[in-house]
Amino acid sequence: MKAVHVTTVHSPTDTRIFHKECCSLVKAGNEVVLLAPNGRDDCRDGVRIVALPIPRGRWDRVMRTLTRAYRSSLTQGGDVYHFHDPELIPAGLLLRLVHRKRVVYDVHEDVPRDIYTKDYIPGPLRWVLARLMQGVEWLAGRLVSGVSAATQPIGARFPAGKTAVVQNFPRTEELVPNQDIDYGKRENVIAYVGGLARIRGTLELVDAMEHVPRRYQARLELAGVFQPEAMQGEASRRPGWKAVSYLGWLDRVGIAEVLGRARIGIVTLHPITTYLDAQPVKLYEYMAAGLPVIASDFPNWREVIDGVGCGLLVDPLDPRQIYDAIEWLFDHPEEAEAMGRRGRGAVLEKYNWRAEEQKLFALYDL
Repeated sequence: MKAVHVTTVHSPTDTRIFHKECCSLVKAGNEVVLLAPNGRDDCRDGVRIVALPIPRGRWDRVMRTLTRAYRSSLTQGGDVYHFHDPELIPAGLLLRLVHRKRVVYDVHEDVPRDIYTKDYIPGPLRWVLARLMQGVEWLAGRLVSGVSAATQPIGARFPAGKTAVVQNFPRTEELVPNQDIDYGKRENVIAYVGGLARIRGTLELVDAMEHVPRRYQARLELAGVFQPEAMQGEASRRPGWKAVSYLGWLDRVGIAEVLGRARIGIVTLHPITTYLDAQPVKLYEYMAAGLPVIASDFPNWREVIDGVGCGLLVDPLDPRQIYDAIEWLFDHPEEAEAMGRRGRGAVLEKYNWRAEEQKLFALYDL
């Protein structure tokens, strides 16, 4: 079949959209087109990328890029149209109801709950928009052909008969433990990969590095983009920044290199409603790379980390707990390495993309 994936928000090399879903469909023998904001048309790993305008802001994205996405979708002649952003719901419903196309809505996040974290939306308006979005998604879930939900809690909001929970677990062949650098001989590098923001715990990580004793010669490597950009200045003025290496945005090869030289993977998101039920991709990628993890002590995350025995849990708002966990893993290298092996084993056995892509294929057969 021919599958047409559409996004106006994500990059053409987004991990879930491109590296997992699109590439899996290509390997299964399907034709895949990805419509995404990009400077030019392209073709990568068998996926044909059709460039949409790169938006100059939210309003431009909604008015210009969304219209272009809908028009471009109509020219593709796809068997399945798979859209990835809530703002594309109107286009998806037009494809479904007017043009009688098979349409899949991919729900990456709990959008109504996520609206409450948007600082740029006035407080009283957040409740109104969240309820409105809840109603829009309720309607979309009943009209589209199928729903691909990134987590179980998200999937529970949509009709069970047409919803597949396709989780963001890593591809086992992509992030493998680095056999060229023995774990016991690695430098004391702590890796964080992902968005850099206040609610993602970035400032607490920097503050924790101020207190890690100098004898460790530890370094926190941050791979990602600051949101907003001005927060980089705030982070860089903190004393702990002297032990930080800011790497900026990295592609998949760059991420593998960082995790291949690190001793610890860390993910200490704040305890806001959106994150409590989240399944951060980076957690499972650290496990796939054979790293012990330090993570926020959330019930769902505790179930994974304590169940596997692959890391330590901390209060993400307390830099002292974070650096105590860092010191413990540095001081107990054999236990830390064993945690990493157990995490890698759990990914090979359970938390991997192979099982999830089968759910995607089954969804397309609806």
